[in-house]
Amino acid sequence: MIIDRRRFLTVAAGGYVASAAFPRLCLAANPTGVPRHGLSAFGDLKYAAGFAAFDYANPDAPVGGTFNFQPGYWYFNQNTQTFNTLNSFVRRGDAPPRMEMCYDSLVASAHDEPDAVYCHVAETVTISQDGNRFTFRLRDIARFHDGTPITAADVKFSYDTLKAEGHPQLSLPLDPLAEVIAEDARTVTLVFDGTQSAQAILSVAGYPILSAAYYADRTFDESTLDAPLGSGPYRVGDFSAGRYIEYERVPDYWARGIGTGRGTGHFQTIRIEFYAERQAGFEAFKKGEIHWRREFTSKTWATEYNFPAVEEGQVVQRLFDDLKRPGMQAWALNQRRERFKDRRVRDAIGLCFDFEWTNQNLFYGLYARSQSIFGGSQYEAAGTPDEDETALIQALGADHQLPDGIMDDAYIQSAADGSGRDRARLREATRLLEEAGWTAGGDGLLRNAAGETLDVELLIRASVFERIYGPFVEVMRMVGINAGLRLVDPAQYQARTAEFDFDMAGFALTWGATPTEPSLEGVLGSKSAELPGSRNWPGTADPLVDALIARVGDAENRDQHETAMRVLDRVLRLRRDWIPNWTAPNQFIAYWDMFGFGEMPDYFWPVEALWWFDEDRARAIGRA
Repeated sequence: MIIDRRRFLTVAAGGYVASAAFPRLCLAANPTGVPRHGLSAFGDLKYAAGFAAFDYANPDAPVGGTFNFQPGYWYFNQNTQTFNTLNSFVRRGDAPPRMEMCYDSLVASAHDEPDAVYCHVAETVTISQDGNRFTFRLRDIARFHDGTPITAADVKFSYDTLKAEGHPQLSLPLDPLAEVIAEDARTVTLVFDGTQSAQAILSVAGYPILSAAYYADRTFDESTLDAPLGSGPYRVGDFSAGRYIEYERVPDYWARGIGTGRGTGHFQTIRIEFYAERQAGFEAFKKGEIHWRREFTSKTWATEYNFPAVEEGQVVQRLFDDLKRPGMQAWALNQRRERFKDRRVRDAIGLCFDFEWTNQNLFYGLYARSQSIFGGSQYEAAGTPDEDETALIQALGADHQLPDGIMDDAYIQSAADGSGRDRARLREATRLLEEAGWTAGGDGLLRNAAGETLDVELLIRASVFERIYGPFVEVMRMVGINAGLRLVDPAQYQARTAEFDFDMAGFALTWGATPTEPSLEGVLGSKSAELPGSRNWPGTADPLVDALIARVGDAENRDQHETAMRVLDRVLRLRRDWIPNWTAPNQFIAYWDMFGFGEMPDYFWPVEALWWFDEDRARAIGRA
């Protein structure tokens, strides 16, 4: 999963207007000039001002216990297999997941709404009439962990610093932020230059607030094991670099009595263990050293949950619905390398993967073939373009080269025959490679006119992928591709992908329920293509894609937003920058039966913040 952020033509069918003629309206459905307790992309807010708590939170849950879990998502420079720094908001180093729990922000997201945020450190937010100024009035009770107040000066320092020195996922969305003004100690205004997307503020307002005083004599972007001063519900406790970290509940957390903070953060200690290999983590779970685990290895889920604690009912193995958010799992071919710039080459490589054989023989039939990087959502295109999509495509065609097939059925990767050696697919792969100028020599390897072999090194960071990717590599070799696997340690994997030092690598991400221009730009936009540390692994730099991302940002209602997203999906599938591989409709979760929990929110599920330790259940399984 990810957090990122960011950015028309002449009047055309469907009511699309030119950005040159009209300013980009920010959050047009949200009133301007009046203090608000929350914002959403299209003006929808479930909770009224002064609400007691989010519906999915439990103010009556007991406090205490230790939750030792293996995170299923992470942000910025975080790494689930090792860590060597506690600075999570820069590109340098590997930080532990959940450092974000130590920090607060101007707003907090509602996990049961697709894009709503509510004032948190801020008490209110006021939007200027032109939509370029957002004035936040801070709560007088907001405090850092040392008891000092969070002031407008801290907010200004945070945004100025993150824009200049922060991780690309944080700095890139701040490009249109022109100025941050500390009006007085409790009032701060974010001033944008007018080029921001309509929804930019929804992500930007959720940035961590840093202490200006703490960094007065420290270097912000250094790699350090000194725990920074925070203000969130947890602070760093005991840790050993690369082995484990504990986050301790802040007893006098300032926000525990307001709606955005009440009823969450029940565990006294949240502990994360680090394992270089997944199997080692599973063995620790079997022993009860790990309490909660999301299983990502189908073989383990299907065949290895037969240990005594499962059979005796101490461990629960359960399917939870997946979140109502678009997700992607795909391979990226690095087009900064000349041999991967030709779409036919990328197509041919994709044809070498036999999902049907892999699912049957390696995945125990648990997965489905993924076709889109917005899979499982209303943004996944299907069939031929509808009336609204057609209007947008025609409008874009006035200024952009449209890909062949854009008005046809949405591109679907063909199914293999399940033999693992589908001859028809391999013949097609060979034909595409020959058309692209790759011909077989006497040794069976494909070469171009310069005599260079078609090398494809698939970068992996865990040995479990050798079993899965090995057959894929073998089939690539059958058609003459000089393919291989390269297993590297987790820190090297992070460094190499951050610097785009790879041929091919696998990538997984869960988008926001309402993807914003900033988040799309960080993965798909031209501005991120050459920005080290960005998620634009293939190096996508296409004016048409940029224009569609801008249309997503300019949408004034959900229908326009969904239309632009579906057309973007059609274009991306035709480009073949990403090769989607597989997906699952459920989350595979196992846990020791000593926790209480309520209903799972639709759009985000931070288990460590919402579950609690149940002493009676723990006693029943001998874990109290």
